[in-house]
Amino acid sequence: MQPRANLVHAFRSLRNRNYALWWSGQLVSLTGTWMQDVALGWLVLSLTDSPLALGLAMAIRFLPALLFSLYGGVLADRLPKRQTIIISEVMHLVIALSLALLTSTELITVTLIYVLAGLRGLVDAVEGPTRQSFVPEMVEREEVSNAVALNSTLFNGARMVGPAIAAAVFTAFSIATCFYVNAVSFLAVIVALLAMRPGELHALPRPPRDRSLRQLREGLRYARHTPEVVVILIVMGALGAFGYNFQTLLPLVTKYVLHAGASTLALLTTSMGAGSVVAGLVAAYRGRPSQRLLLVAASCFVVLLAAVGLSDWRAVTAGLLFATGFVGVLFMTAANTRLQLLAPDHLRGRVMGMYVLLFIGTTPVGSYLTGQLAERLGVRTTVLVMAGLCAAGVAVGSIYARRSTATVNGEAEL
Repeated sequence: MQPRANLVHAFRSLRNRNYALWWSGQLVSLTGTWMQDVALGWLVLSLTDSPLALGLAMAIRFLPALLFSLYGGVLADRLPKRQTIIISEVMHLVIALSLALLTSTELITVTLIYVLAGLRGLVDAVEGPTRQSFVPEMVEREEVSNAVALNSTLFNGARMVGPAIAAAVFTAFSIATCFYVNAVSFLAVIVALLAMRPGELHALPRPPRDRSLRQLREGLRYARHTPEVVVILIVMGALGAFGYNFQTLLPLVTKYVLHAGASTLALLTTSMGAGSVVAGLVAAYRGRPSQRLLLVAASCFVVLLAAVGLSDWRAVTAGLLFATGFVGVLFMTAANTRLQLLAPDHLRGRVMGMYVLLFIGTTPVGSYLTGQLAERLGVRTTVLVMAGLCAAGVAVGSIYARRSTATVNGEAEL
């Protein structure tokens, strides 16, 4: 009976009707999103046979998050979150449907892919901080860490299932079919949001209207003067820019290191997703994560990323990616949860805007750099360089954490 009780405890946030609706809708939608992402990466390589073109596509996809996610965090604090997400999901549906129609009619070009990727990124720049800061409005405060962990579980469960479905679909039908499925999948989130009971949401009072720049400075000032937040942002910035570029990296490893095709790409992505799901369940059961867990998970991620770059065998690479997915989600969940709980209610949207900026918004830097280095130095060397840059970020974050702890202890003794 005890293992079953433990498993139920890990899913305790799903007892909340609004959160259960959200979780179910997101599971369907994110599966479609992963189908599209895998199919799109393969489509770009099929059209161009260029690592640089793939890296540029991913850079354009995430560039708006780099430019606008801080302002997106300001909007997340100002606007009603549920309605904002509904509008964003409708826009995502239109973009995915446009990609599907252009691909199925053979009118698609790399330039059009770049345009649609940029539009998708613009929507994400507002939706990302809003979606992240919406979680505490659906559950009680003591359940926030569990809900964040379950969000990671569903995200990575979709990453495990989506690529496998994508490989089967575009092998049996076409790449465009993956894009049509993704367009339809957005309806699941829209319906879930419309079905929620607004009276059961823990809606927070929105901050008074003020200049956007002043509100942005308020959020940045809070982050700068909170050492625990600074540590998270330093490490997140390094791993977000140079470590989490798997939408660019895995197609390159598949094609140019393992010399394999779409089925291997699906295997690698699914393996990483499986490790991520296990980590999400572990995090959901554990509760609030410590700073030590965050830094240890980030360090392990760096070592495993370097090992992926050294592997020549498909089975070994898949196993390494399982482990990479596991420690990567432990880090991601710890960072997200700690920020959600540390941030004051009226600043949460802006703080999560910083999270989106550093986790997603820095991706253009890493994606473009990955494509450039892979074109010039080869994929294997590129992976090792990226692991080294991540290691530098983890080292800086660890040193800052140690010094800030020593300063606090010294002041306490005085």
